[in-house]
Amino acid sequence: MARRCFFTGKGPMVGNNVSHANNKNKKRALPNLRSIRIKLEDGTSVKIKVAASALRTMKKKS
Repeated sequence: MARRCFFTGKGPMVGNNVSHANNKNKKRALPNLRSIRIKLEDGTSVKIKVAASALRTMKKKS
């Protein structure tokens, strides 16, 4: 499964590590994903990947 948040769509970001000598190396910044289990109306549960920032927002709003 892709490293992508189910709600916000956050995914990996790319950039450069830049040294003091201005050498550039590619780097990937992965999102802080957590697996959570959500209960649906029919009683079944589904596991989804959610970013930690989205979890904080969901807790704040509920």
